[in-house]
Amino acid sequence: MKSLLGAGVLTAAVLAAGCATVGKDFPTHNVDEIRIDQTTRAEIQRMFGEPWRTGMEDGKRTWTYGKYRWSAFSDAETTDLVVRFNEDGTVDSYVYNTTGE
Repeated sequence: MKSLLGAGVLTAAVLAAGCATVGKDFPTHNVDEIRIDQTTRAEIQRMFGEPWRTGMEDGKRTWTYGKYRWSAFSDAETTDLVVRFNEDGTVDSYVYNTTGE
């Protein structure tokens, strides 16, 4: 009985170690509503929530929304949106990628 329990615990540990998720879910249905030089930072926040990461790229503020799930037993599932802002707080550019659609 102890060896069966030990085998079950070992199997659970191996399965848990074979998967990793980073980031957080965010709504994607309105990505096509983003307008360059028009959509504001406040509107992006209303559409997608708080960004998962923030930073700078080539002197421009960036917000990243993303969820990345890797598994040793299936294909990766990734979705990300990176938004770059102009100095006036409007969208300069954005990139949306997903393996799910």
